[in-house]
Amino acid sequence: MTQRGPAEFTPPPECPVFEPSWEEFADPFAFINKIRPIAEKTGICKVRPPPDWQPPFACDVDRLHFTPRIQRLNELEAQTRVKLNFLDQIAKFWELQGCTLKIPHVERKILDLYQLNRLVAEEGGFDLVCRERRWTKIAMTMGFAPGKAVGSHLRAHYERVLYPYHLFHSGTNLLVSLTYKYDVNDKDKEYKPHDLLQRQNIHVQPCDMSAPARRAKRMKTEVNVNTLTHTPLKWVDLYVCLVCGKGNDEDRLLLCDGCDDSYHTFCLIPPLSDVPKGDWRCPKCLAQECSKPQEAFGFEQACRDYSLKSFGEMADSFKSDYFNMPVHMVPTELVEKEFWRLVGTIEEDVTVEYGADIASKEFGSGFPIKGGKFKVAPHDEKYLQCGWNLNNMAMMTPSVLTHITADICGMTLPWLYVGMCFSSFCWHIEDHWSYSINYLHWGEPKTWYGAPGFAAEQLEAVMKKLAPELFESQPDLLHQLVTIMNPNTLMAHGVPIYRTNQCAGEFVITFPRSYHSGFNQGFNFAEAVNFCTVDWMPLGRQCVDHYRLLHRYCVFSHDEMVCNMAMKAGSLDVVLASAVQKDMRVMIKEERELRDKVRKMGVVQCELFEYDLLADDERQCVKCRTTCYLSALTCPCRPGVQVCLHHAHDLCSCPVSNYTLNYRFTLDDLYPMMNAVQQRAESYDEWAARVTEVMEAKLDKKRNVTVFRALLGESDEKSFPENDLLRQLRLVTQDAEKCSSVAQRLLNGGGNSPNQLTVEEMRSFVRQLYNLPCSLTQINEAQFISKHIEDFQQHSEKLLSDEVSADSVSEIESLLEEGSQFDVFLPELPLLRERLEQTRWLTGVQQAEDLVSNPCGLSLDSMRRLIDRGVGLTPHPSTERTMARLQELLTISEEMEEKAQALLKARWGGQPPESLETLSSMLTQIDGVPAYLPNCLLLQDTVNRAKEWLQEAEDLQVGGQTLVLSSLSDMVLRAHAIPVRLEPLDQLEVLVSEVQAWKESAAKTFLIKNSPFTLFEVLCPRWEVGSSLKKKMRKINEKLLFLIHSLSLLQMFTLAEVRLKEQESLCSLRAANESKLLPTADCAALRVCVCQKPPMGAMLQCELCRDAFHSVCVRGPSDPLDPEAWLCPLCLRSTKPSLDKIQTLLSSLQRIRVRLPEGDALRYMIERAGSWQRRAREVIDSYDHSLTSQDCRRASPTLSHRTTGHKRKVRHYITDCYCIYVPGLSSELEELMVEGLLLQVSLPETQQLYRLLLSGPPTTNTSHTEHAPYLTPEHSSPQREARSARLCMHHFF
Repeated sequence: MTQRGPAEFTPPPECPVFEPSWEEFADPFAFINKIRPIAEKTGICKVRPPPDWQPPFACDVDRLHFTPRIQRLNELEAQTRVKLNFLDQIAKFWELQGCTLKIPHVERKILDLYQLNRLVAEEGGFDLVCRERRWTKIAMTMGFAPGKAVGSHLRAHYERVLYPYHLFHSGTNLLVSLTYKYDVNDKDKEYKPHDLLQRQNIHVQPCDMSAPARRAKRMKTEVNVNTLTHTPLKWVDLYVCLVCGKGNDEDRLLLCDGCDDSYHTFCLIPPLSDVPKGDWRCPKCLAQECSKPQEAFGFEQACRDYSLKSFGEMADSFKSDYFNMPVHMVPTELVEKEFWRLVGTIEEDVTVEYGADIASKEFGSGFPIKGGKFKVAPHDEKYLQCGWNLNNMAMMTPSVLTHITADICGMTLPWLYVGMCFSSFCWHIEDHWSYSINYLHWGEPKTWYGAPGFAAEQLEAVMKKLAPELFESQPDLLHQLVTIMNPNTLMAHGVPIYRTNQCAGEFVITFPRSYHSGFNQGFNFAEAVNFCTVDWMPLGRQCVDHYRLLHRYCVFSHDEMVCNMAMKAGSLDVVLASAVQKDMRVMIKEERELRDKVRKMGVVQCELFEYDLLADDERQCVKCRTTCYLSALTCPCRPGVQVCLHHAHDLCSCPVSNYTLNYRFTLDDLYPMMNAVQQRAESYDEWAARVTEVMEAKLDKKRNVTVFRALLGESDEKSFPENDLLRQLRLVTQDAEKCSSVAQRLLNGGGNSPNQLTVEEMRSFVRQLYNLPCSLTQINEAQFISKHIEDFQQHSEKLLSDEVSADSVSEIESLLEEGSQFDVFLPELPLLRERLEQTRWLTGVQQAEDLVSNPCGLSLDSMRRLIDRGVGLTPHPSTERTMARLQELLTISEEMEEKAQALLKARWGGQPPESLETLSSMLTQIDGVPAYLPNCLLLQDTVNRAKEWLQEAEDLQVGGQTLVLSSLSDMVLRAHAIPVRLEPLDQLEVLVSEVQAWKESAAKTFLIKNSPFTLFEVLCPRWEVGSSLKKKMRKINEKLLFLIHSLSLLQMFTLAEVRLKEQESLCSLRAANESKLLPTADCAALRVCVCQKPPMGAMLQCELCRDAFHSVCVRGPSDPLDPEAWLCPLCLRSTKPSLDKIQTLLSSLQRIRVRLPEGDALRYMIERAGSWQRRAREVIDSYDHSLTSQDCRRASPTLSHRTTGHKRKVRHYITDCYCIYVPGLSSELEELMVEGLLLQVSLPETQQLYRLLLSGPPTTNTSHTEHAPYLTPEHSSPQREARSARLCMHHFF
């Protein structure tokens, strides 16, 4: 067992996805407020606009140039970065001593030095672990199997690599120089530092001297010293070892590259055997270099500038190369798992680039804007004013950011984001804990992860716990957008995380203080902006206080925004005015306390200062970096510097009396501003007074409920803020409407309401009607219904106390009908229904047992239904007797059914089926059971089918006729469907298996490996000739249709007719292919080969179809110099076995004595081959043997000049194989050769005839038709030879 690898990433649950209707989509802020109670529980949500909402892409693509950020994936993840920082420190420690860090391997896996160092520290340190022998425990904790002495290896590696570093940091002995004793092991991996420290501006003092140069430096320094001091002292006495105090053995005296202190190599502990290569630092300099503080981690900018097109090409190339497939075919799940694997490993360094935070103001937004350079089509003008246009959203009236005077890029002005695969945005919350909305214009998806706002502090605590080293040097790390952590890790520590994939055309909304992160699946273009609603106001002030603790700058002044809103109190929305009033009350209270505090400190100078005229970076507190607005302290000793009143003691060391309190408003100015907002918020006082009046009205002064509805309508119209009075009015109105609805329902009757009142609740309801603050018209009618219900109850109680009688059925039904008219729950109604059900059930049993109305008798389902209904009845002697009788009949019937079912399912249950006699005996037991038993009826049908099958099998064997495979297969299939043991079945199955075995043997004999043809297709002549091989291979489903088509054709025509059709089609195809290969044809427009491209270069010509093929597209002849007929992949349909093998196959089929289509086709093939063989032999015998012998020698591979004569030359290509010159042949010889090549049989006459025809036309003494002279090298003209030479040279170059 080796160390456990990182667990595979498990995707978090999905966040909510909303699909608003057009009505909901019309007002974005109303829709967001509607979904907020659901979406803020997950922190993020996705919104899919209506399908027809498709804004045009308006960004100026030609002007868009940007420099992306460089992201090294394994440096993003917090825990991985901690490991890399640790390894870089170890590597630097050894590098400064002239050694290279190599990470050891344990159990064939790279050792995690960071984990080993942490576990040893947790166990008490190296000495304690060794003393108490805890190395085995540490090895098991790291995932190694016990019993393999891994602990001793871990101890050795720790002692050699980490222990010196630990001693150095503990300061045990700074004068002890530790060396890296390393046993050479090829398996150990040399660690290449990530240079995190150097990339963060931590530079190690440069030193470019090797060991000899170090000695030369020392000698040169001594000469200079002697020259300056003019002393007679020897130079060796000036440079002495700081350990032994001597200057002898100068060749072993090391000079520190940092401070020029000297040490003997043998005085170091432990001593050095050789002078270190490269830089060497003494223990003191080593301590100085390694103790330098870390700078804040951040992203680097790329070295080149990209356009959108060049970045997209780079991004697509990276993704397709990385996953080795087209970018659109890579699953999002695969990219997600691979991303989290890469960020968590230190062994793989993958670097990507991200075009983030690109100002839309400079290059234009992706959305169209008024006055922009993008010309909007008339039908797209609606998107200019659309609230979901991100250029409009931040500054719409419901967003409080409209009261910020400055344009803030990324917050009130959208930012653009151009992503590539794996480029990521790290865990962060939006500035000022605001909302954010992101729209993906186009491209591949963007994967998001989010945590709800209430879990923000929990997420921060987990990250600080798991990576404390990062937060020690960078307390506001999570505000820098440079750190991520695996969502699985956060979820394992209890942080709720949700995810989503944002596709093109979708919005993702993040809610206040909701941490979110994610990465891009590939090349895409997104746009984002912030907005703030009224509910954000208290969170905004809380965020400013949080920033003050972190010493983080503010994007805008919250106090300034509130004051701007207060100065516009008359035009503020009432709800917003209420929120501003509350915020101002908190602001003024805090400001009054702070000013009192600085006054008590002794600050007496005050000055009015308009801070809103300064830029934000010119009015920041020098201590906490918050943006000052209401007030600040300054001192003449530090011009241009101020502190907020929270940090009055951090301005300077001057006396407090020198300080000046700069203020924007006096407290007397602030209170009227708050009062103006308050007056706006209290504009509904008159309305509130009228509400109080109608709520407190008594008896005859009560108003109708319509008055209450009107008051509520007025509050909605004027957008009054939510308060207790409004809630009480709404509650009273709702109660009155409910009471009115209930009263009306009682008056309407029907008794169909799901929430009926009880009788007691009815009485209480009548009393409640009198106690309502408003008057209802249904009070008197409700009182009358209450009295009527009491009369019904008395009548029902009297009837239920009497004995059960058939005469009482009509009376019961009458009472039930009367009671159902009341929309009140009456306890007597269930009792009346029970009595009625008892009578109806007994009637139902009698009707089911009546053979006149039900001739089939009781079915099992009917018995069960009756029993089930009877079980639910109230116990009664008459129903209990009937139940017992039904239960007994049901038991007997079920037993019979189970036996019949077991007999029927014997074959499919893996058990041998029962005999026909067993099933027949079972049928005799069923007779007499007065019930409808379907399995028993099925058993009867099975016995009948078995008898019919046996009779059919017997007739088949007695007849002595040749069996047909289809009939045999049909009988076997039908036998398998009969769950009875049938004796002849085994013989028929053996016969069918023999036929199948024969077909498999024939297929192996004929079919080529991976052949697209079936055995039947190969054995039969082709109905169609010349179809494309690629088309046949691609359209696999057409293969079945082709087979069905062939079978139907064979039914319509005989094999001989199909053969004639094959030859006719092939003749036409050959003529067409020969004509298109004539030198006069247009070569560029010519389409040949399986690739359907123009001929070019070396070509092959098929002897059968006469088409040309590129030698690189198809497999050529095994020996190009051997004159054998070459067939293209379409014409070569089988392996063409010998005639002896085929005759053996036919003999074996005849022994089986079963007829099948393949056998008929094979028999016809043998007959056709024999006929052709005889005709071919006659032609061969008619040749002039002397001429034939001479031509065969010319066809021999030893005669190189023969190649030129038999290779066809056509324009820009030459055929690279032997080919018969068709114009020199008679039609009879051509048809004979074609038929021989069509035969799927290997005959010696085929090759003999081919070689003879290849040599030239026959010279015979017979009366055959004269053949055209064959063009040989001897017959070629000089011009033709020159042309062939030119074509060959063209092909060569």
